[in-house]
Amino acid sequence: MENFRQFVGFLVGAAFLGTLSVVFVLVWVFHWREGLAWDHGLREFNWHPVLSTVGFIFMNGFGLIIYRLPWTWNISKPLMKYIHAGLNIVIFVLMVISLVAVFDFHNAKKIPNMYSLHSWVGLAAVIIHALQIVLGLCIFLMPFTPMFIKTFYMSIHIFTGLLVFGMSITAAEMGITEKLIFSLRSGSNNTLPYSQSPPEAILVNTLGIFILLFGGCILWIVKQPEWKRPSEHVKENIGNEERSILNKTTEISAETSNERVHERGAGLTHLNLEDVGQRSTF
Repeated sequence: MENFRQFVGFLVGAAFLGTLSVVFVLVWVFHWREGLAWDHGLREFNWHPVLSTVGFIFMNGFGLIIYRLPWTWNISKPLMKYIHAGLNIVIFVLMVISLVAVFDFHNAKKIPNMYSLHSWVGLAAVIIHALQIVLGLCIFLMPFTPMFIKTFYMSIHIFTGLLVFGMSITAAEMGITEKLIFSLRSGSNNTLPYSQSPPEAILVNTLGIFILLFGGCILWIVKQPEWKRPSEHVKENIGNEERSILNKTTEISAETSNERVHERGAGLTHLNLEDVGQRSTF
């Protein structure tokens, strides 16, 4: 892999920023928003930002680059496809739970559904993600799918995955801002209003920056063509070349060893003859 140190740097940066995003959303929910529960109240709603950050941001980001991790290149391509598909299915399940929590909370509190841009973009991303899973399973994991269809759809599949990831980050940025505006309006609940930057607002704004930077690291890794997983044909050729070089090295080493053995044998014979002559003289 070219620029391996740069790859590791961006990968560590993505892992660090993604982990901070998850930690910050948990701190936000448990310290300022009463925690988590399934009670038709605010604590049930809190599942939405938590699961969205964990699933649609953190896990989805690493799902995009899982093929580019050199530590997975020894795993067979079919197995990697199942791992990739399974990861995306888990993400979809988490997003469905988060949406159920939102709709359940809205219906219990008589709040209208699907009226904000955040909700439009977020739901569209979940629907496209679901279609992406279905088409990916049918095209890439079904043995009877013709190769020309797989080749044609591959670029669409990659673009759609990046589109969904970008939509999820956009929806997250709008969602956390929307939540802060509603929660900190006019200093409700004895808190400072959003416009005066209370500690909760600073933490959540920082969360938004971490999510944005995490997305930038992931997209940069995806953008670099030299960090792609080598094709099986390339890996096979590399393996053949390595085996050929190893065989040649072994042959050269064997020939060198034989020559040294012959030289040592000749030297020993010469020494023995000289010793015999010397002993006969004495």
